Amino acid sequence: MRAEWLKYRLSFRFTAITSRERLSYKDTYYIKAWNESCPEVIGIGEAGLFRGLSSDDTPEYENILTDICKGINRYANNTESLSEYPSIRFGIESAIRDLMNGGNRCLFPSEWTSGKIPMTINGLIWMGDKATMRSRIDQKLKEGFSCIKVKIGGIDFNQELELLSYIRNQAPDIEIRLDANGAFRAEDALSRLDSLSRFRIHSIEQPIRQGQYDKMSHICSQSPIPIALDEELIGLNDNDSRIKMLETIRPHYIILKPTLTGGFTASDEWIDLAKERGIGWWATSALESNIGLNAIAQWIASHKPEMPQGLGTGQLYDNNIPSPLTLNGEKLWYDPDNNWDMQHIMHL
Repeated sequence: MRAEWLKYRLSFRFTAITSRERLSYKDTYYIKAWNESCPEVIGIGEAGLFRGLSSDDTPEYENILTDICKGINRYANNTESLSEYPSIRFGIESAIRDLMNGGNRCLFPSEWTSGKIPMTINGLIWMGDKATMRSRIDQKLKEGFSCIKVKIGGIDFNQELELLSYIRNQAPDIEIRLDANGAFRAEDALSRLDSLSRFRIHSIEQPIRQGQYDKMSHICSQSPIPIALDEELIGLNDNDSRIKMLETIRPHYIILKPTLTGGFTASDEWIDLAKERGIGWWATSALESNIGLNAIAQWIASHKPEMPQGLGTGQLYDNNIPSPLTLNGEKLWYDPDNNWDMQHIMHL
């Protein structure tokens, strides 16, 4: 087996704002794998390094990626040895699984990849000023979403409360998820959660910065809103550390981002640990292109999810990879009659 990587710059359609940063582009890395005996069949995965967030964000990332591709035969059947490089592990697992299935980007065949059933996703409301966020909310409501996720922590808190009041007035029965990206101070978190709770919030992601286990545990035990953890999972690459976090904090949900949590194998391990402790889960993409988004969606579909998933990021980029992924309102479809256009990658 041989492998190589290619760097690709994704260009946002708009400036994407989180409580941490403003993004106008994102670099990603495609991994191509093939067998020398059949070089025309190529498996492709995406190592979607998330600068400033991935635990394998290092100045040596590209050198590490080069070394791993050179040693692909060592890692093909032992991706656990890549656990300290979660985004690369995700890319390698995806590329190898794609190659083993014929290089047609069908990694986890299911009713979803056959185009028989859709997958329900949440509508993501990016941060912006109040008027911009309200316009985005109106658009999601118009498109018929039954679940929306609002990123908060970027504007005045009272304005965010006004936006949530607006949502409830416009759509009394819609499910509202919030994502604070660690924006609250620990001493203010419970009072803010109390203010938010009157809008019947389904859950809130990462109210305070990760790594504060005792404070997060206290918040989870007292919060009127169920707490979901995502950043808290980053960098926990063995079951002992995962179990310690889950049993100390005891969240209501965990949110899996395979690029950040180490691919399919590690994410499946997280699911098992969560289920054993009565903790719910769902999964989301992490600003990958359609290559990574497709892999994550297919993996999720193999679990037959009942909750809306966080897979609406495929429309973020001007230069995304054309794919069979089709979004119709809150329904994400895989259209097997719509071919991949891989010239962006094959000719790099």
